[in-house]
Amino acid sequence: MIAQIPFWQRKRLDEMTAAEWESLCDGCGKCCLAKLEDEDTGDVYYTELACRYMDQDTCGCTVYDTRKAKVPACTVLTPGTVNDYHWLPFTCAYRTLADGRALADWHPLRSGDPQTVHEAGKSVRHRVISEAGVPEEDWEEHIIHWIL
Repeated sequence: MIAQIPFWQRKRLDEMTAAEWESLCDGCGKCCLAKLEDEDTGDVYYTELACRYMDQDTCGCTVYDTRKAKVPACTVLTPGTVNDYHWLPFTCAYRTLADGRALADWHPLRSGDPQTVHEAGKSVRHRVISEAGVPEEDWEEHIIHWIL
């Protein structure tokens, strides 16, 4: 018997069901970090400041279903917009598949375990602080480089 080819290997991003699309998220939490963009160069810098609604243990959103209402600037990736977010980390599954690369071994869809993203050191788990208590004018002081 031939094993079935996983959906992420046989479907284009725009062919995936909503559940398949959502399952691509590896749970790293990097898209939930505050980012600063240099107006002159367009370079984007990640900060160690996580959205106030990020559960820092799981790297998941505590208000996922209403996130756009609570955080209007929240990133909502779709098959049609994934390439618009040039700042997505190289390890992001959405970017990975859009670029035609294979999912990493630590990705939960490959490993079958949502903890492997954390065990592999690919998430922001326990490496960030909440943006809730940091004034936006101080965000520059929190730029990090370990994301890249």
